[in-house]
Amino acid sequence: QVQVVESGGGLVQAGGSLRLSCAASGAIVLINSMAWYRQAPGKQRELVAVIISGGGGTTTYADFAKGRFTISRDSAKNTAYLQMNDLKPEDTAVYYCNVVQITKDYWGRGTQVTVSS
Repeated sequence: QVQVVESGGGLVQAGGSLRLSCAASGAIVLINSMAWYRQAPGKQRELVAVIISGGGGTTTYADFAKGRFTISRDSAKNTAYLQMNDLKPEDTAVYYCNVVQITKDYWGRGTQVTVSS
């Protein structure tokens, strides 16, 4: 079993920044990808960004994240980060980390991000 723990959320004013962390631990053999999703109240969970292992760490971003958010990963620590800049009130959501290992994926419990106007 793989455990996934997110941290770094909080309350920030519009225009501010936050850095989220996602730490994977446990029965780690080969992580294929690590991704951030978010879910706002009353809305479906949506992809924010994903980073693929190998090949230099290919990244993909949702349109709303391009230019403001950056996903990165420390492979030695099995940790992914999401640097979020120029935050907007509409970024308010619970942010979840998803880890894919071989054929299974694992979710954390999420970390709350609240952006005040």
